[in-house]
Amino acid sequence: MKFGYTIIYVPDVASSLEFFEKAFGFSRRFLHESGTYGELETGETTLSFAAHALGEVNFKGGHVEAHASKQPLGMELGFVTDDVPAAHARALAEGARELAAPNAKPWGQVVSYVRCPDGTLVELCTPIQG
Repeated sequence: MKFGYTIIYVPDVASSLEFFEKAFGFSRRFLHESGTYGELETGETTLSFAAHALGEVNFKGGHVEAHASKQPLGMELGFVTDDVPAAHARALAEGARELAAPNAKPWGQVVSYVRCPDGTLVELCTPIQG
């Protein structure tokens, strides 16, 4: 078994790709001509976005649309960086909403949380030492 990808269902795939490119520095790998699916270059595991319309096809009972939920979903994307305050500020400048400012944890990691315009919850953190 190998973890291959994460797909986030969003209102506008192209907008989410553009936000993640500008806010976090990822590059676009692919955007389907239909505009309903796209991927980012993030390393070994692919980060993908799909339109809510595809979610409706895949999940007959519907799904929770993160952007429409008052609270963030109970899952997050974790992005590791050496400079959390700078990454946090950049995400806010591109339209993310702050959930928790950069904070030093007792185990030595610096961590912050932002909510992206499409509703995605992102943790920004320094590498865990040890």
